Amino acid sequence: MLSNDDFKRLQWHSRRGMLELDVLLEPFTNKVFKSLSEQDQQGYMKLIDCEDPDLFGWFMSDNRPEDPQLSRLVDLVLGHARGNLPKTLVSE
Repeated sequence: MLSNDDFKRLQWHSRRGMLELDVLLEPFTNKVFKSLSEQDQQGYMKLIDCEDPDLFGWFMSDNRPEDPQLSRLVDLVLGHARGNLPKTLVSE
């Protein structure tokens, strides 16, 4: 589990400076991240470390990362943005 300071760093790192990514990643980080399993949290932190052009391609097209863990997280972020995320993963 992340410390409060580590979570704040993750929130900051979720701000990419590209509007298309910001509107996906910031709400997911703020509303869903803490509800994820530890494995998915690790995967999300790995996803956040990826380059913006890769993230943009994964979120804005049908491309998916080769890494199954990253692909799962892309699907979770997109599911949240579309309102299709299981309620058990969404903290209000």
